Amino acid sequence: MESMHAVAVTRSLPVTDPECFVDIDLPVPEPGPHDLLVEVQAISVNPIDVKLRKGAGTPSTPLVLGFDAASVVRAVGSEVHDFAVGDEVWHSGNRDLPGTYSQFTLVDARIVAKRPSSLTIAEAASLPLTSLTSWEALVDHIGLGTLDQRSDKAFLMIGGAGGVGSVAIQLARAITSGPVVATSSRPETAQWCQDMGATGIIDHREPLAPQVKDLGIDGFDGILSAYTPPASALAEIMAPFGHLVMIDGTDSFDLMAFKPKSLSVASESMFTRPQFGTADVAKQGQALARIAQLVENGQIRPTMTRHIEGLTAQHVREATEIVESGGMIGKVVITL
Repeated sequence: MESMHAVAVTRSLPVTDPECFVDIDLPVPEPGPHDLLVEVQAISVNPIDVKLRKGAGTPSTPLVLGFDAASVVRAVGSEVHDFAVGDEVWHSGNRDLPGTYSQFTLVDARIVAKRPSSLTIAEAASLPLTSLTSWEALVDHIGLGTLDQRSDKAFLMIGGAGGVGSVAIQLARAITSGPVVATSSRPETAQWCQDMGATGIIDHREPLAPQVKDLGIDGFDGILSAYTPPASALAEIMAPFGHLVMIDGTDSFDLMAFKPKSLSVASESMFTRPQFGTADVAKQGQALARIAQLVENGQIRPTMTRHIEGLTAQHVREATEIVESGGMIGKVVITL
């Protein structure tokens, strides 16, 4: 049986421990009916990877993490008709399957799309997870606008310089002509948000309402939050019938503060469709294809700010350390 190199977790250890990731050899997997076997060319490291490593304990088999990838199709399942061997693709994965920290991986063809030809392999790997999260939040949950019919709604991204924020700002500019505001607390992150297209910047460490008023905005129709402030502070700056989408999750949220304006709140995980095998799972592949069009049109640019060459345990540890630092701007990518 053919084998492949992978980087795995064998027990939960701090990122400072040289053994927190290990280099291993695994058999190359066989694709099921709906799968693509892809050769991974580049990956990016995400906060979800950190969370899963910390919660892994001592897994019964080595845990291969990683979701984002730019890849080449090497084999297709019997039910796959939209892809062929040699296709250059991009994708983010399924929490229930081995990940992309490996030479080869399996991915459901319905959540895959052809990647934009204008991007390098490394640039392409920076976008799938964050762009899908942004798309589902802004288009599916908030209804901020569409590519075919832009709105004039106001949007706020809380945590604008992170991976999701970087893409959400750009996507918002593509689907609404209204104000697109981002929060940041450092000059360098504020500049990054402006470079991504934010029309206004506010500091999330200061009271929000006076800053929003200074921008001349009556209320936000949609807010996407990477780390959620108290509900009362958000209710004050939201328009009636506005939508809040959280990607961080919170164990305490005062829904009563949302009642007077009939505000709604939703959680967003781009893993939901593949993890639960929803009837509309193919919407993810379709969204990635639309995002590829936005990239080719110059409306979304890649968010890679760090590039490491070579998939090794040491390099994955270095990339993870950058993500865990909490001050990351954009994305860190490893090419194979």
